[in-house]
Amino acid sequence: MTISTVGIIGAGTMGNGIAQACAVSGINAVMVDISDAAVQKGIATIEGSLERLIKKEKITAADKSATLARIATSTDYEALKKAQLVIEAATESYELKLRILQQADALLEPEVIVASNTSSISITKLAAATGRADRFIGMHFFNPVPMMALVEIIRGLQTSDATHDAVKALAEKLGKTPITVKNAPGFVVNRILVPMINEAFFVLAEGLASPEDIDAGMKLGCNQPIGPLALADMVGLDVCLAVMEVYLAEFGDSKYRACPLLKEMVAAGRLGRKTGRGVYSY
Repeated sequence: MTISTVGIIGAGTMGNGIAQACAVSGINAVMVDISDAAVQKGIATIEGSLERLIKKEKITAADKSATLARIATSTDYEALKKAQLVIEAATESYELKLRILQQADALLEPEVIVASNTSSISITKLAAATGRADRFIGMHFFNPVPMMALVEIIRGLQTSDATHDAVKALAEKLGKTPITVKNAPGFVVNRILVPMINEAFFVLAEGLASPEDIDAGMKLGCNQPIGPLALADMVGLDVCLAVMEVYLAEFGDSKYRACPLLKEMVAAGRLGRKTGRGVYSY
Protein backbone atom coordinates (compact mmCIF):
# COMPACT_ATOMS: atom_id res chain seq x y z
CA MET A 1 0.00 0.00 0.00
CA THR A 2 1.25 3.49 -0.90
CA ILE A 3 0.51 6.11 1.74
CA SER A 4 0.32 9.58 0.19
CA THR A 5 -2.02 11.21 2.76
CA VAL A 6 -1.93 10.75 6.53
CA GLY A 7 -4.83 11.78 8.76
CA ILE A 8 -3.94 12.91 12.28
CA ILE A 9 -6.51 13.13 15.07
CA GLY A 10 -5.26 15.72 17.54
CA ALA A 11 -3.43 18.99 16.85
CA GLY A 12 -1.54 19.10 20.16
CA THR A 13 2.19 18.62 20.74
CA MET A 14 2.38 15.15 19.20
CA GLY A 15 -0.27 15.65 16.50
CA ASN A 16 1.20 18.83 15.04
CA GLY A 17 4.69 17.30 15.22
CA ILE A 18 3.54 14.27 13.23
CA ALA A 19 1.80 16.55 10.70
CA GLN A 20 5.02 18.55 10.28
CA ALA A 21 7.15 15.40 9.87
CA CYS A 22 4.78 14.13 7.15
CA ALA A 23 4.57 17.44 5.28
CA VAL A 24 8.35 18.02 5.35
CA SER A 25 8.77 14.57 3.77
CA GLY A 26 6.36 15.32 0.92
CA ILE A 27 3.36 13.48 2.38
CA ASN A 28 0.02 15.27 2.69
CA ALA A 29 -1.34 15.61 6.24
CA VAL A 30 -4.91 16.23 7.40
CA MET A 31 -4.95 17.42 11.02
CA VAL A 32 -8.29 17.21 12.84
CA ASP A 33 -9.20 18.49 16.30
CA ILE A 34 -12.37 19.42 18.18
CA SER A 35 -12.14 23.21 17.75
CA ASP A 36 -10.79 25.82 15.33
CA ALA A 37 -8.72 27.25 18.20
CA ALA A 38 -6.99 23.89 18.78
CA VAL A 39 -6.28 23.45 15.07
CA GLN A 40 -4.95 27.01 14.68
CA LYS A 41 -2.71 26.58 17.72
CA GLY A 42 -1.30 23.43 16.08
CA ILE A 43 -0.60 25.26 12.82
CA ALA A 44 1.03 28.15 14.72
CA THR A 45 3.33 25.66 16.46
CA ILE A 46 4.34 24.16 13.11
CA GLU A 47 5.00 27.64 11.65
CA GLY A 48 7.20 28.49 14.64
CA SER A 49 9.11 25.23 14.28
CA LEU A 50 9.70 25.83 10.56
CA GLU A 51 10.83 29.43 11.25
CA ARG A 52 13.48 28.11 13.66
CA LEU A 53 14.69 25.71 10.95
CA ILE A 54 14.97 28.65 8.50
CA LYS A 55 17.06 30.60 11.04
CA LYS A 56 19.34 27.58 11.43
CA GLU A 57 19.56 27.43 7.61
CA LYS A 58 18.21 23.85 7.59
CA ILE A 59 15.35 24.80 5.24
CA THR A 60 14.43 27.76 3.00
CA ALA A 61 11.37 30.02 3.08
CA ALA A 62 10.16 28.17 -0.05
CA ASP A 63 10.45 24.85 1.85
CA LYS A 64 8.33 26.31 4.65
CA SER A 65 5.61 27.40 2.21
CA ALA A 66 5.61 24.00 0.48
CA THR A 67 5.40 22.20 3.83
CA LEU A 68 2.47 24.30 5.09
CA ALA A 69 0.69 23.80 1.73
CA ARG A 70 0.68 20.04 2.38
CA ILE A 71 -1.16 20.40 5.71
CA ALA A 72 -4.96 20.62 5.68
CA THR A 73 -6.96 21.17 8.85
CA SER A 74 -10.52 20.46 9.92
CA THR A 75 -12.83 20.02 12.90
CA ASP A 76 -14.78 17.34 10.99
CA TYR A 77 -13.74 13.67 10.89
CA GLU A 78 -15.07 13.55 7.30
CA ALA A 79 -11.79 15.20 6.25
CA LEU A 80 -9.96 12.00 7.26
CA LYS A 81 -11.55 10.11 4.34
CA LYS A 82 -8.72 11.35 2.07
CA ALA A 83 -6.13 9.41 4.10
CA GLN A 84 -4.73 5.90 3.61
CA LEU A 85 -3.43 5.95 7.20
CA VAL A 86 -5.02 7.69 10.21
CA ILE A 87 -2.97 8.27 13.36
CA GLU A 88 -4.74 8.97 16.65
CA ALA A 89 -2.65 11.39 18.73
CA ALA A 90 -5.01 12.31 21.56
CA THR A 91 -4.38 12.53 25.32
CA GLU A 92 -3.20 9.32 27.03
CA SER A 93 -6.64 8.12 28.19
CA TYR A 94 -8.04 4.72 27.20
CA GLU A 95 -11.67 5.93 27.28
CA LEU A 96 -10.89 8.98 25.12
CA LYS A 97 -8.83 7.01 22.62
CA LEU A 98 -11.52 4.33 22.43
CA ARG A 99 -14.21 6.92 21.66
CA ILE A 100 -12.06 8.59 18.98
CA LEU A 101 -11.00 5.32 17.35
CA GLN A 102 -14.53 3.93 17.19
CA GLN A 103 -15.76 7.19 15.64
CA ALA A 104 -13.00 7.07 13.01
CA ASP A 105 -13.41 3.34 12.41
CA ALA A 106 -17.10 3.76 11.52
CA LEU A 107 -16.27 6.44 8.96
CA LEU A 108 -13.16 5.13 7.19
CA GLU A 109 -13.01 2.72 4.25
CA PRO A 110 -12.14 -0.87 5.28
CA GLU A 111 -8.66 -0.82 3.71
CA VAL A 112 -7.49 2.26 5.67
CA ILE A 113 -4.84 1.56 8.32
CA VAL A 114 -5.44 3.08 11.76
CA ALA A 115 -2.58 3.71 14.19
CA SER A 116 -2.38 4.99 17.75
CA ASN A 117 0.45 7.16 19.04
CA THR A 118 -0.16 5.84 22.57
CA SER A 119 2.89 5.57 24.83
CA SER A 120 1.46 2.99 27.25
CA ILE A 121 -2.00 1.66 26.31
CA SER A 122 -2.40 -1.86 24.91
CA ILE A 123 -2.50 -1.91 21.10
CA THR A 124 -4.17 -5.35 21.21
CA LYS A 125 -6.95 -3.95 23.42
CA LEU A 126 -7.47 -0.85 21.26
CA ALA A 127 -7.42 -2.96 18.08
CA ALA A 128 -10.10 -5.29 19.45
CA ALA A 129 -12.46 -2.32 19.84
CA THR A 130 -12.28 -1.53 16.11
CA GLY A 131 -13.59 -3.39 13.07
CA ARG A 132 -10.10 -3.52 11.54
CA ALA A 133 -7.93 -5.24 14.15
CA ASP A 134 -5.59 -6.63 11.45
CA ARG A 135 -5.13 -3.08 10.09
CA PHE A 136 -4.53 -1.51 13.49
CA ILE A 137 -1.05 -0.78 14.83
CA GLY A 138 0.88 1.34 17.31
CA MET A 139 3.03 4.13 15.90
CA HIS A 140 4.73 5.75 18.88
CA PHE A 141 6.58 8.94 17.98
CA PHE A 142 8.82 10.76 20.45
CA ASN A 143 8.68 14.42 21.47
CA PRO A 144 9.70 16.69 19.74
CA VAL A 145 8.56 14.68 16.73
CA PRO A 146 10.36 16.74 14.01
CA MET A 147 13.72 16.22 15.78
CA MET A 148 13.51 12.74 17.31
CA ALA A 149 14.63 9.92 15.01
CA LEU A 150 12.83 7.01 16.68
CA VAL A 151 9.39 5.54 16.00
CA GLU A 152 8.28 2.45 17.92
CA ILE A 153 6.05 0.32 15.69
CA ILE A 154 3.92 -1.83 17.97
CA ARG A 155 2.22 -4.95 16.70
CA GLY A 156 -0.97 -5.98 18.43
CA LEU A 157 -1.76 -9.68 18.55
CA GLN A 158 -3.99 -9.17 15.48
CA THR A 159 -1.79 -6.81 13.38
CA SER A 160 -1.09 -8.22 9.90
CA ASP A 161 2.34 -8.32 8.25
CA ALA A 162 1.08 -6.09 5.44
CA THR A 163 -0.02 -3.41 7.95
CA HIS A 164 3.31 -3.59 9.77
CA ASP A 165 5.31 -3.37 6.54
CA ALA A 166 3.32 -0.39 5.20
CA VAL A 167 3.73 1.56 8.43
CA LYS A 168 7.43 0.71 8.71
CA ALA A 169 7.97 1.94 5.15
CA LEU A 170 6.13 5.17 5.96
CA ALA A 171 8.27 5.75 9.09
CA GLU A 172 11.40 5.35 6.94
CA LYS A 173 9.99 7.76 4.35
CA LEU A 174 9.58 10.29 7.18
CA GLY A 175 13.31 9.97 7.81
CA LYS A 176 12.73 8.09 11.07
CA THR A 177 14.35 4.91 12.36
CA PRO A 178 11.58 2.43 13.24
CA ILE A 179 11.97 -0.38 15.76
CA THR A 180 9.41 -3.19 15.84
CA VAL A 181 8.02 -4.00 19.27
CA LYS A 182 5.56 -6.57 20.60
CA ASN A 183 2.58 -5.25 22.51
CA ALA A 184 3.35 -4.85 26.23
CA PRO A 185 2.81 -1.96 28.67
CA GLY A 186 5.22 0.88 27.87
CA PHE A 187 6.62 -1.03 24.88
CA VAL A 188 10.46 -0.69 25.00
CA VAL A 189 11.63 2.87 25.58
CA ASN A 190 9.11 4.03 28.21
CA ARG A 191 9.22 0.61 29.91
CA ILE A 192 12.85 1.41 30.76
CA LEU A 193 12.68 5.22 30.91
CA VAL A 194 9.71 5.93 33.20
CA PRO A 195 10.80 3.54 36.00
CA MET A 196 14.22 5.25 35.80
CA ILE A 197 12.52 8.64 36.29
CA ASN A 198 10.49 7.15 39.16
CA GLU A 199 13.71 5.85 40.77
CA ALA A 200 15.19 9.35 40.53
CA PHE A 201 12.22 10.58 42.60
CA PHE A 202 12.95 7.88 45.23
CA VAL A 203 16.59 9.07 45.34
CA LEU A 204 15.37 12.68 45.71
CA ALA A 205 12.81 11.72 48.40
CA GLU A 206 15.51 9.90 50.38
CA GLY A 207 17.64 13.06 50.34
CA LEU A 208 20.61 11.30 48.74
CA ALA A 209 21.39 14.34 46.57
CA SER A 210 19.88 17.60 45.33
CA PRO A 211 17.81 17.61 42.11
CA GLU A 212 20.65 19.42 40.33
CA ASP A 213 23.22 16.84 41.45
CA ILE A 214 20.99 13.87 40.57
CA ASP A 215 20.50 15.27 37.07
CA ALA A 216 24.20 16.18 36.70
CA GLY A 217 25.14 12.65 37.78
CA MET A 218 22.97 11.01 35.12
CA LYS A 219 24.00 13.48 32.40
CA LEU A 220 27.73 13.18 33.05
CA GLY A 221 27.83 9.58 34.29
CA CYS A 222 25.42 8.03 31.76
CA ASN A 223 25.85 10.51 28.91
CA GLN A 224 22.16 11.46 28.96
CA PRO A 225 21.34 14.79 27.25
CA ILE A 226 18.94 15.74 30.06
CA GLY A 227 18.69 14.52 33.65
CA PRO A 228 15.72 12.36 34.72
CA LEU A 229 14.14 14.99 36.99
CA ALA A 230 14.37 17.74 34.37
CA LEU A 231 12.97 15.25 31.86
CA ALA A 232 10.06 14.49 34.22
CA ASP A 233 9.28 18.22 34.32
CA MET A 234 9.33 18.30 30.50
CA VAL A 235 7.14 15.20 30.09
CA GLY A 236 4.77 16.21 32.91
CA LEU A 237 4.79 14.64 36.37
CA ASP A 238 1.13 13.66 35.94
CA VAL A 239 2.04 11.73 32.77
CA CYS A 240 4.92 9.94 34.54
CA LEU A 241 2.60 8.98 37.40
CA ALA A 242 -0.15 7.76 35.04
CA VAL A 243 2.35 5.54 33.18
CA MET A 244 3.69 4.04 36.43
CA GLU A 245 0.12 3.28 37.52
CA VAL A 246 -0.55 1.50 34.21
CA TYR A 247 2.59 -0.63 34.72
CA LEU A 248 1.65 -1.54 38.28
CA ALA A 249 -1.89 -2.52 37.23
CA GLU A 250 -0.79 -4.45 34.12
CA PHE A 251 2.29 -6.26 35.48
CA GLY A 252 1.12 -6.60 39.09
CA ASP A 253 4.76 -6.19 40.16
CA SER A 254 5.59 -3.92 43.12
CA LYS A 255 8.75 -2.69 41.42
CA TYR A 256 6.46 -0.44 39.36
CA ARG A 257 4.97 1.34 42.40
CA ALA A 258 5.02 5.12 41.97
CA CYS A 259 7.24 7.09 44.35
CA PRO A 260 5.12 8.78 47.08
CA LEU A 261 6.94 12.08 46.38
CA LEU A 262 5.86 11.91 42.72
CA LYS A 263 2.25 11.34 43.82
CA GLU A 264 2.48 14.21 46.31
CA MET A 265 3.81 16.66 43.72
CA VAL A 266 1.07 15.73 41.26
CA ALA A 267 -1.54 16.21 44.02
CA ALA A 268 -0.06 19.67 44.65
CA GLY A 269 -0.44 20.57 40.97
CA ARG A 270 3.31 20.80 40.49
CA LEU A 271 3.30 19.05 37.13
CA GLY A 272 6.46 20.50 35.59
CA ARG A 273 7.00 23.02 32.83
CA LYS A 274 3.34 23.17 31.83
CA THR A 275 2.35 24.53 35.27
CA GLY A 276 5.50 26.59 35.81
CA ARG A 277 6.72 24.38 38.64
CA GLY A 278 7.64 20.74 39.11
CA VAL A 279 10.93 19.56 40.53
CA TYR A 280 12.27 22.89 39.24
CA SER A 281 10.63 26.31 38.82
CA TYR A 282 10.15 27.79 35.33
